[in-house]
Amino acid sequence: MTDNLRARAEERVNLKLKFYRNLKAYIIVNVILFIINWLFSPNFWWVMFPVFFWGIGVIADFLKAYVFIDDFDSESYRERKIQEEMERLRN
Repeated sequence: MTDNLRARAEERVNLKLKFYRNLKAYIIVNVILFIINWLFSPNFWWVMFPVFFWGIGVIADFLKAYVFIDDFDSESYRERKIQEEMERLRN
């Protein structure tokens, strides 16, 4: 039981660290891209494309780390749902 709890805790911490690393890279790279865009092609704001699409990935990482805590493809989630379904079938 303790090993399972530790594994779940490690997985959640890893997801949070992944989110923070991705957010840090997102901010740094997009600031640099913004400056390049502003200096060399201020008439067309192409920087909005990487900001938007990479932002979708950052939001997805946030949701995985903080909102959807139960990983839907994890073995523990699957096992828990099997047990719930077996209980429904018994009643």
